[in-house]
Amino acid sequence: MENLSSRIELFVPGRLCLFGEHSDWAGLHRTLNSNIIEGSAIVTGIEQGIYASISKSENFIVTSEVIGYENESLCSEMSFKELKSVAYHGGYFSYVAGVASYVKEHYKVGGLDIKITKVTLPIKKGLSSSAAICVLVARAFNILYNLQLSTLGEMNIAYRGEQRTPSRCGRLDQACAFGAKPVSLIFDGNEIEVERLKVNKEFYWVFADLMAQKDTIKILSDLNKCYPFPQNEMEQNVHDALGKDNRIIIQKAIKYMEKGDDKALGELMIEAQDLFDEKVAPACLEQLKSPILHKVLNDEIVKSLTYGRKGVGSQGDGTVQFLAKDKICQDKLMEYLNTSLKMDAYSFTISPQRTIKKAIIPVAGFGTRLYPATRAIKKEFLPVIDKDGLAKPVILILLEELINAGIEEICIVTGEEDIKLYEKFFKETLLEDHINKLPKELIAYESKIRTIGDKLTFIIQKERLGFGHAVYQCKEFAQKEPVLLLLGDTLYSSNTVHSCSKQLIDAYEKFGKPMISIQPIDLASVGNYGVVTGVWENANENFLDISDIIEKPSSDYAENYLKVISNNSEEKYFAVFGQYILTSDVFDALEKNILEGKMEKGEFQLTDALNKVSKEFGMEAFVPEGKSYDIGIPLAYKNTIMEYGN
Repeated sequence: MENLSSRIELFVPGRLCLFGEHSDWAGLHRTLNSNIIEGSAIVTGIEQGIYASISKSENFIVTSEVIGYENESLCSEMSFKELKSVAYHGGYFSYVAGVASYVKEHYKVGGLDIKITKVTLPIKKGLSSSAAICVLVARAFNILYNLQLSTLGEMNIAYRGEQRTPSRCGRLDQACAFGAKPVSLIFDGNEIEVERLKVNKEFYWVFADLMAQKDTIKILSDLNKCYPFPQNEMEQNVHDALGKDNRIIIQKAIKYMEKGDDKALGELMIEAQDLFDEKVAPACLEQLKSPILHKVLNDEIVKSLTYGRKGVGSQGDGTVQFLAKDKICQDKLMEYLNTSLKMDAYSFTISPQRTIKKAIIPVAGFGTRLYPATRAIKKEFLPVIDKDGLAKPVILILLEELINAGIEEICIVTGEEDIKLYEKFFKETLLEDHINKLPKELIAYESKIRTIGDKLTFIIQKERLGFGHAVYQCKEFAQKEPVLLLLGDTLYSSNTVHSCSKQLIDAYEKFGKPMISIQPIDLASVGNYGVVTGVWENANENFLDISDIIEKPSSDYAENYLKVISNNSEEKYFAVFGQYILTSDVFDALEKNILEGKMEKGEFQLTDALNKVSKEFGMEAFVPEGKSYDIGIPLAYKNTIMEYGN
């Protein structure tokens, strides 16, 4: 019997279109006129958004705890026709009903009980509050009914659902599905390409409600009259502005964001606004003359605090955005807009992706499965012949891989009784008699070992309360930065010039989400591993959008719920490879479990925290080009000794 009461907590941010407004639906018209240039835009999620608590239900129920909407509710049978009717007639719940009707029409699902607990996103201000709630509903169905949708799949369902309402917004609104990171989008007919952007400097953004009025439906209606075929010079100008001119602006914007050139990016915002006013606004001058917007854009105090200024979304007198010169200017601008201009202003900062510079290796276990050898030697100090022909302790091979991948600080979680062993190996110099017996090249290597020791921090796990508990001990060490986690009883062999650790770090910098490396396994072996399932994000099938992680499942359960379907319809199973990149969200989830005493089999599990973060914020799995070697089981250790260094 299904547990209908189990709830998940979700947050979906609003989105701000930095460049390329209107180009999404312009690009859609390529299905009718191939001469139209693909639409392109740069969109970022923002810090404000919609929060909800959701569980399965027999019906589709939505209630709100938000001030001003606390008496609003919807209770509908999980009927395609009834939900579609609610969506068609508009109103507060039309968007959620539209998504639910689409899901019911195309998938075998039950209902949802959605409690909207908090909304920090301004409504009807060009920040896609409607798209955020649509994505939230699509994601809830995806998670609770295991629909195996990628992020792009959730985005598509949210769009299809919103199209069933009177809104008829474009495709870029649902980019909020990708979270609070900037992405570039290309719109080619019904196809969308999404790429996450790298930024190399903090950009201090402010956006504000102009506290005025605009008619978005009128704007979209008038601009749509210019498509699919331009009939005069004015309509051709709209095609050019949203096509070839916009493409040039987007290409420049991506370059400036990657270089961290905030001044050039701000000047580009002004250029983009001027282009819009010259070529697009005449097609709907009644709404796009925008006197209040332009008054703020030309305000001398605003200009002194910013590098760039432009309208938002459909433009008009709705919302304005600014690129402040620095954090101080951002704060001053917020105060000026809120206090002097009486506008509701919000700030957010686009930060550079933090390069992984810290790593964690928990090694506090006794090594029961290798008893009685572990009476004499710690499991992680067992010898293995490395690829350079040297006999090394396993821990030393791991540490060298980390340092070669660019890691600068390493935290080892161990028992109090083992600290002296580590200090002796990594900190103390060999006796002179011993050093003199070493070949010249190994004397140099002795110095290298001590250099590695300088990068080590030790944390004592006083109570052995599980893998998750051991990882949590490193929360202060991480200091809210993303960290690489390796298992202390596993070695990794790469098939490329880049180590498995470096491959995972590079993958994280592409997606910016918590990440787990995975490897294919046979169905018969799933009971020995943590098993991951989800949907492929790319054609190469090396990035998986995770939907579930189950620790040591039965083969029957895995066959029913954990298979991953490839593009050629092949069924595969994937186990945790033993390398993770953890963000502060994972440490927060571990802390919550520990404070609440949430244990499984007497231990705090990392898998439980990973699942929670995956469902609330998203998580990626990555298939590295390489193989892992276990040294924690006698037969596996024997195999590692024979194969690893070859």
